Amino acid sequence: MLDKSPDQILDSKLVNIQNEFREKIPNIVLCSEPFHKAEFLNKLINCFEKPVIFVDIDLLYTGYVESGIIQKRDNVTILHITKENWKKEFAGIISKISKEEFLVIIDSFNGIYNMFDDLESAIFINSCIMLLSSLGKDTSSSIVITAMARKKEKEGWILTPGGKQIIKSAKTGVYFLKKIENNLSMRSIDEDSKNFKT
Repeated sequence: MLDKSPDQILDSKLVNIQNEFREKIPNIVLCSEPFHKAEFLNKLINCFEKPVIFVDIDLLYTGYVESGIIQKRDNVTILHITKENWKKEFAGIISKISKEEFLVIIDSFNGIYNMFDDLESAIFINSCIMLLSSLGKDTSSSIVITAMARKKEKEGWILTPGGKQIIKSAKTGVYFLKKIENNLSMRSIDEDSKNFKT
């Protein structure tokens, strides 16, 4: 039934999603279930042949890798960034993506905002992400940022915990990820778009 609907695209190899992630930069993937987020990121990484930098702030992905639930691929570098080493690690990421194509995953927005809790730091983090995105465009890199979020009437999508609103520019792709039966479904959070990626 899904493949007959014009509003849905079957994309088990994530080809369409990867193409969108290259066109829109950065990309924010919202989810209300951490396990669905980890499942999606693992599928995305497994479909990506180029090098991957995984900035694991909430340590969920690292936990799955260390327990053997998720097998770590050779093309994946996992970084654990703290407030103290952010500038140094971020400079290293910038240096790498300015030379060749990468998939950079920052997991998650919530963890970043919890790490940097004042307004000045939030502005600094947003500037870092926009710089990363700008450099990534030159090498066709993809920047994917996850966030645990919920939608509030009249306020839009809100990060949980923390209650900060998603910052979005015209160049940013924002998607909502959920599981329907056994399939992951991704919907663009664009008022004019009704596309679903399953």
